[in-house]
Amino acid sequence: MKFSPLGKSNIQVSRVTFGCWELGGGPWEFTSDDNNMKAVQAAFDMGITTFDTAEGYGSGHSEEIVGNALQGKREQCILTTKVSRANLAPANVRRSAEASLQRLKTDYIDIYYIHWPSFEVPVSETLTEFNKLKEEGLIRAIGVSNFSVEQLEEASLYAQIDVLQPEYSLLHRSIEQDIVPYCKKNNIAIMSYSSIAKGLLTGAFHLGGKKLDENDFRSTRRLFLPDHLEKEEELIMVLKDIADSKGKAISQIAISWLLHQEALTTAIVGSQSIKHMKENIEAADIELNSDELNALDSVSKKVIASIDA
Repeated sequence: MKFSPLGKSNIQVSRVTFGCWELGGGPWEFTSDDNNMKAVQAAFDMGITTFDTAEGYGSGHSEEIVGNALQGKREQCILTTKVSRANLAPANVRRSAEASLQRLKTDYIDIYYIHWPSFEVPVSETLTEFNKLKEEGLIRAIGVSNFSVEQLEEASLYAQIDVLQPEYSLLHRSIEQDIVPYCKKNNIAIMSYSSIAKGLLTGAFHLGGKKLDENDFRSTRRLFLPDHLEKEEELIMVLKDIADSKGKAISQIAISWLLHQEALTTAIVGSQSIKHMKENIEAADIELNSDELNALDSVSKKVIASIDA
């Protein structure tokens, strides 16, 4: 596994981060706690050191699974978690952080995020409490998720922001316009979520015959609408051609593309399957040549434009 520095902090993160949303249950098809603990442990054994969760994932259950799974390995791991939008008042931030510490079975959090910007609590008040937590050694680095460039600029007035966590994939590239240049200029790391577009970039929906249950939260999401699925097929076929030529999975090429983007620090990818996590980890070692990167870039932009039209 390769590693990258996280912004201006002294933290090194694995290029692939284990995304732990699914481990909390919630809207995802769920396996079992025992299976998910084994998946976390297997990911660690295969080289992943960075694990991303949130108090909102299964009302803290994801944090509990991560904490239990990594007992005895804490000092070798980077644990990142998030405070929910409803808890951004200073007193609530501290309560949330203390509860997360308890569930994660640790006395410090490596990266603590604002999960979504608040509509009500000024970011100055929230980050004042974040700074106190950092001074006390309860958190090591401060991150924000789902912030616009304007919100990022404002946050940076009140704290050292080391990392931004935005949605980023071959099917969602809006951050490239203004957020990526800002982060590069200000040495802010980028940790992508929905790196394989909630499973779309595995090819399962276009080539594997996978259908969503009507109760699946993804069924109403923009990228999964029937007419958009049809438009996305061109990108899936380009991914398949490249994957076939290398003897790899489609998802591995999608992750590799992300890791070839200069501004990306680490790609968050989650799975309850040890087999799939192994593939995700192997994606960090796949090299794409300029022709392959150009093909993915142009077709991706074409597909996104047709969906947004």
